[in-house]
Amino acid sequence: MANETMTETGLDFHLTDEMKMFQQAAREFAENEIRPQVMKLDEAQEFPMDVLKKMAELGFLGATVPTELSGAGLTALEFIIIMEEIARIDPSVGLTLAAHSGLCLEHLSQFANDVQKKKYIPDLATGTKIGSWCLTEPEAGSDASGTKTVAVHTGNSYIINGTKTFITNGSYADTFVVMAKTDQSKGKSGISAIIVERAMGGISVGKKENKLGMRASDTVQLIFDNVKVPSENLLGNEGEGFKQALSVLDSGRIGIAALSVGLAQGAMDASLKYAKERKTFGKPLAEHQAIQFKLAKMSVEITAARLLTQRAAAAKASGKDINLLAATAKLFASEVAERVASEAVQIHGGYGFIKEFPVEKYYRDVKLLTIGEGTSEVQKMVIAKNLLK
Repeated sequence: MANETMTETGLDFHLTDEMKMFQQAAREFAENEIRPQVMKLDEAQEFPMDVLKKMAELGFLGATVPTELSGAGLTALEFIIIMEEIARIDPSVGLTLAAHSGLCLEHLSQFANDVQKKKYIPDLATGTKIGSWCLTEPEAGSDASGTKTVAVHTGNSYIINGTKTFITNGSYADTFVVMAKTDQSKGKSGISAIIVERAMGGISVGKKENKLGMRASDTVQLIFDNVKVPSENLLGNEGEGFKQALSVLDSGRIGIAALSVGLAQGAMDASLKYAKERKTFGKPLAEHQAIQFKLAKMSVEITAARLLTQRAAAAKASGKDINLLAATAKLFASEVAERVASEAVQIHGGYGFIKEFPVEKYYRDVKLLTIGEGTSEVQKMVIAKNLLK
């Protein structure tokens, strides 16, 4: 655990030696295994399966899964440290990790019964299988209560029909957590969560999205056509799926906040390097006060975003309510990342607009962070709801 002191006003947080070890391992992995192929994966929109396999060997895919279920047994704090280091080099890989661990595995960890956990979690934790989380639909994005996918209970099975969209890891996943209506008369209270295996048949990949950024992350439409799933694959009770999804999103938002911090740090690192090397008007760019002020503001905002993210992760690790803290961290960190990525391009000038410099990709990747796992507007709704209780 971290050396930490929680107070009513905040968190005095310091990395332990063990956390620094995880940070260093993740940093070295990202530098050696991911950085050399960042642009190749981006240009080809290629899913980084080789990278995922190596991440699995290091325990990253099952970071917060208990050791008895083949995980690394780390805390939420240690997971965000890993996420930040991965995203600092390639946010696309961070997003892939977030969908697998922060959504699919998180849902199973929170709501699966003991039999379901033993059956599904070890393979996901070790990377033997890839996970995906299926909530969003063409008419159900921020308003997830608009779900139209149905699961009809017949005998000892559910028959699932419907279409999910913007599904991360959808083409490659073996295990899906699917939100579907088991009672269409009850609105969001009729939504249930069900574990689905690709091997059950009836799952096909529709449109593969051609995205602005995060292009190495697989994002597709999934079609469920009379998929027959055993009744015992229901997570919790019927009608609890929407409430479960909200809880999972709270945890997932901490991961996206960490991803945002990592992207922002990567953009700032690139800007510092460029500002020291590039000369204008007879001196390094870094000696111009206008650039110094940009870098200073970037540093302050990244530090604040990191602390908010660590505070939320510390609360999760301690079993505290994270609804407000997660929304706050995700809102602030994602919008900081957007500002930092923009300033990084500005510091690079014309070179920031071409693919030879990494800030071009950070700028494209960053926009998703203010949209995915709840838009900035949704985060503000969550924060306001907490304030007005």
